[in-house]
Amino acid sequence: MPSTPRSTDLRRSILDVAQRIMAHKGYSAVGINEVLAEAGVPKGSFYHYFASKDAFGEALLRSYFDEYASDMDRVLARPGASAAERLMAYWEQWRQTQSLDECQGKCLAVKLGAEVADLSEPMRLVLKEGTGAIVDRIERTVAGGLADGSITVDGDPGRTAQALYDMWLGASVMAKIHRDLAPLDTAMTVTRHLLHI
Repeated sequence: MPSTPRSTDLRRSILDVAQRIMAHKGYSAVGINEVLAEAGVPKGSFYHYFASKDAFGEALLRSYFDEYASDMDRVLARPGASAAERLMAYWEQWRQTQSLDECQGKCLAVKLGAEVADLSEPMRLVLKEGTGAIVDRIERTVAGGLADGSITVDGDPGRTAQALYDMWLGASVMAKIHRDLAPLDTAMTVTRHLLHI
């Protein structure tokens, strides 16, 4: 049965509310009833949109990574900027979104990554695919920087991109643990060093 605009809007509303709540509380700590109540959707409607909580989790992560990739593409496509400038603008945006008290849904991969990777194989695979797409974009931008002369790396752009993403993900976790932006500031300094910017 094709979805109607109303059913698409309700599904979107459930996902948006869940993303915001789960970015603050995590996946396991949030019940479906809490999400539905916050979204103003009747309890019986959930299974009309999602077959299970795992299917809901997969949809939530897919939606998050789709939005993240679109936003990342916008930042990395800044006209008139070198690849180095575009990549550093991405890292600066990362720093800003991770420094928000509740992330406003912007840090779902950081918040849910370790938690759901052990709970659900389908959700782990969505995380793997989503983070892989982010690393691919970083790699393409590093390669663009090598081509335009704004970036220099010691080694393979793919491995550099993976190392950068891993470092920023870890720095985000440490910033949450310490409630301090110092790990993100260190990641920014090391990023400039690795890219010779």
